[in-house]
Amino acid sequence: MNEDNPYPADLFAGEAALVTGAGSGIGRGVAAWLGRCGATVLASDLDPARGEATAAALRTAGARAEFLQADLAGEDGHAALAEAAMAHGPVAMLVHSASPPRREGQTVGAVTPAEWDAMVDTNLRSGFFLARALGQRMVAAGLRGRMLFITSLHAGTPRNLPHYSAAKAGQVMLVRELARYFGPAGIRVNGVAPGAIPGGGFQGDFEALAKQVPMGRVGSPEDIARAAIPLLSDRCMPYVTGAVLPVDGGLALGNWIESASALDA
Repeated sequence: MNEDNPYPADLFAGEAALVTGAGSGIGRGVAAWLGRCGATVLASDLDPARGEATAAALRTAGARAEFLQADLAGEDGHAALAEAAMAHGPVAMLVHSASPPRREGQTVGAVTPAEWDAMVDTNLRSGFFLARALGQRMVAAGLRGRMLFITSLHAGTPRNLPHYSAAKAGQVMLVRELARYFGPAGIRVNGVAPGAIPGGGFQGDFEALAKQVPMGRVGSPEDIARAAIPLLSDRCMPYVTGAVLPVDGGLALGNWIESASALDA
C-alpha cells in the first residue's frame, strides 16, 4: 500500500475481472483500480478505440489487461462476451458499468422505442444474462466470485429519463435476486449508486449542483472506483451481499431534483 493506493497491490492477484463499459468514465476508473490491485482486467466496451485505449493504459501501468469488444444492446452480445471472457480462463469478478449515453431530450414524452430498448437491454437484460452465465461458471469452478452493478441514485428518484431510471431501478432488484441465488455458493453480488458524476450522458450546471452536495463537490470516476474495490474484495467485505452503496457525497440527503412540468415543453 502507498499514499496513492490505499489497497494492497496484490489484493486481487491471480484473479481476472471483466469490466463492461470500460472504455470511459466509471467503467474505465474501476478497471484502472482493479489493475492497480493486481487483477487481470478484461476491459469490454462497444467502442474498439476507447476499449483498446483502456487496456493499453492498464498495460503501460504494469497491469495485465485485454480488450473485448461487445455490443450489449444487441440480442446476443451478452452471450458472446461471456464466452470471450471465459476463454481467457476463470473470471472471478464482474463489474457491469456499460450503459448507453442518456440525452436530456429522451424524456417521458420523447424517448423512442429504440432508445428505450438500447438502455434497458444494455443495463438490465444483458446485465442479468451476463451475470448468470459468469455466476454459473464460478459455481462450477468452485470460485468465491464477486459481482458489482453500477446503478444510480435515479433508481429511486425519477429524472424524466424513464428508460434510464427504470433500467437502474431494475438493476437494484437484480443485485438482490442474484445475491440470494448465488449466495449459498459463496458468490457476493452488490451495487454502487453514484451521485453527480460528470461525463457520459449527464449534462448540467455542475457548479450549481455542487452547492447541493453536503461534501461541496460533484463526484468523479475515481470516487466510485475507490468504493468499488472493497466491495469486490473478500478481505475487506466478506459478509456484504445484496447491498447497494450510495457514493454521492451526501447528495441524496436533500431535495436535489428540480421541479419539472409533467408535460414536455
